[in-house]
Amino acid sequence: MFLGEFSHSLDEKGRVVMPSKFRMGLEDGCVVTKGQERCLYVFPLDRWENESERVLRLPRTDRRARNYARAFFASAIDQTLDKAGRCQIPEALRVYANLGKDVTVVGVADRVEIWDTATWETVAQEADDYYAGIEEVLSEEGI
Repeated sequence: MFLGEFSHSLDEKGRVVMPSKFRMGLEDGCVVTKGQERCLYVFPLDRWENESERVLRLPRTDRRARNYARAFFASAIDQTLDKAGRCQIPEALRVYANLGKDVTVVGVADRVEIWDTATWETVAQEADDYYAGIEEVLSEEGI
C-alpha cells in the first residue's frame, strides 16, 4: 500500500526518485500514465492489470468511455526503476502534468501519483476542504 506525501525534484533527464518506502511495491516494474486533474498515475504491474480490466469493461458505445480509454492506454508506458530508485517520465507525460523541477509524489493506496508541486498544493487544499466538509455533513446526519 502506498501512503504519504513526498517532495522531490525531476532531474535534467526527466527522472524522479520514488520514495524509498514505495520502491518495494514498484520493484517488479510499473506503468506510468495520465491521471485526472493533470497528475500522473504510477501503477505497480499487478495493479495495472486490474485497472486495465476495469477500463476495458467500460462500454465502447459511450464516447466518454472511448476517450477515457484512449487517453489512459495511449499515454501509458512500462517503466522499471533504476538502481537509484528513479522512474523515467517521458516528455509527453511531463507536459501533460505540467511537471517542472519541483514535484510531489503521493501515495494513494493502490497507486502513486506524481504532481507538479504548485498544482498539488491547490488540489490537496481542495481535497482537505472537501474531506472536512463531508465529516461535518455526516455528523449532522447522525451517521
